[in-house]
Amino acid sequence: MLMKTTALLTAALLPASIAVASGLREVDMPAQEIPAPTEYVWDCPTCSETERYVLQELQKETKIYDRNALATILGNIRQESNFTPNICEGGARVRYDDCHRGGYGIIQWTSLGRYNNLGKFCTNYGCDPSSLTGQVRYMINESVFQRYLPMFEGGGQTVSYYMKPAYYWLGWGIKGNRELYAYDYVKKLEKVKKDDVSVTVEA
Repeated sequence: MLMKTTALLTAALLPASIAVASGLREVDMPAQEIPAPTEYVWDCPTCSETERYVLQELQKETKIYDRNALATILGNIRQESNFTPNICEGGARVRYDDCHRGGYGIIQWTSLGRYNNLGKFCTNYGCDPSSLTGQVRYMINESVFQRYLPMFEGGGQTVSYYMKPAYYWLGWGIKGNRELYAYDYVKKLEKVKKDDVSVTVEA
């Protein structure tokens, strides 16, 4: 069994009363621009194909339609891995089985349980745990994300609000620029016809 030396994350056990100190002035976009899910989606034309793919899948597989919520998730992934699926904590680019310590993948799964479950999920559902497509499937279906998904799906909130469920979901040790990245995505997301967006990446 692969042994990982990093301490277990405890994000799932944190009380809802814990606040995330942003240190930023709230300048969030108004939330009334949520598109009708049957006709429109958010796209990011100036983003990379990997960013656009994650954005697309989040909207296909969940009921997150709020631009601020989607931007917050994207900002956190950018901070964790810059959307690089085969990255092991410290920067090494390796396959899933070759990351022996620290976090791995797009959200840097760190605890032994969450890391092992990525591998089990892909074994059960025929995906590659080193790939973006496999990791996005696991990320959306993982029980920890599903626990806080209703807070993202509720809509009508600010980026600062959505940073709280993002923290409970990821349990980061270093906040870094994730909130600044989220504000940047808010500016870049555009409402488009659903039929006009189809992003594929290498499986």
